[in-house]
Amino acid sequence: MKKEVTVQAKTVEEAVRNGATELGTDESGVTYEVIEEPKRGFLGMGSAPATVKVIYVFKPLEAARNFAQTLIKDLCLEAEVIIHDDGNGEALMEITGSDAGALIGHHGDTLDAFQYLVNLAANKKESDERKYTRISVDIENYREKREQALRALADRMAQKVKKTGRSVTLEPMNAYERRIIHAQVQGIAGVSTNSVGAEGNRRVVIYIEGTEKPTEENAPKFEAPSRDNDRRDRRNGGNRKGGRGGKKPSSDRTSAPRDAERPVYKRPADKPRPQPRKIEKAKDLDAYFAKLKEFSSNNPQS
Repeated sequence: MKKEVTVQAKTVEEAVRNGATELGTDESGVTYEVIEEPKRGFLGMGSAPATVKVIYVFKPLEAARNFAQTLIKDLCLEAEVIIHDDGNGEALMEITGSDAGALIGHHGDTLDAFQYLVNLAANKKESDERKYTRISVDIENYREKREQALRALADRMAQKVKKTGRSVTLEPMNAYERRIIHAQVQGIAGVSTNSVGAEGNRRVVIYIEGTEKPTEENAPKFEAPSRDNDRRDRRNGGNRKGGRGGKKPSSDRTSAPRDAERPVYKRPADKPRPQPRKIEKAKDLDAYFAKLKEFSSNNPQS
């Protein structure tokens, strides 16, 4: 979209600055055409202001870059924004720097939110004639690494289904990640996939091909990986029946009576209990999302 205003001021520079402000941008976002140079006159007589036409043309990638840089600065992160344009309405935004990883989040949730807002900034509905610009945001090659991890997960779970004959439900994923799982399992004989659940909690179910297609009602629940069994095995020395290493306790081994009092550790008052690291990360992640939402609300799309 193109906007322009004609401004008069004492100097050309002042006219450009005032015109940019009127158009809602700064001097770097406009071009200008001098219609009439300023005239000083003599003893205040015959002077005339500069007349300048200031022109603003909306540039999607420039808007996206400015948005990303402003948001990164608002989050107090050290990172740089680089955009690669293919010239066909699609572009790749790479974010690099020591703090860039903070924008990835759990399984890329923060990165997806960041990418969504970047695309909103680049595609303001200011002109129906302008084509949609699609921008993919990547940090430290996360997208490729995540895809490789998902393909490996699909292979592993497909083999598990073939071995046990029982369906497996994966964790909730977005549409892009579900497509990766579907495509990977499609090349494995004997198994198939189906998505169940509402968007936001939609999951892929891998099942034996030829059996009843899983639905929301009959699909097995997703079970998060747990280390309880591993801990139990380590405590029992690998023997599920109990004991350490399968050995019986020695009869000459002495042990304290059950009712014996054990010393209780009391933390000094001047040494508060440290917060778990996972909670700190969760709070940080919540803060990132809060900043993203705040920035989005302060910059509504027309």
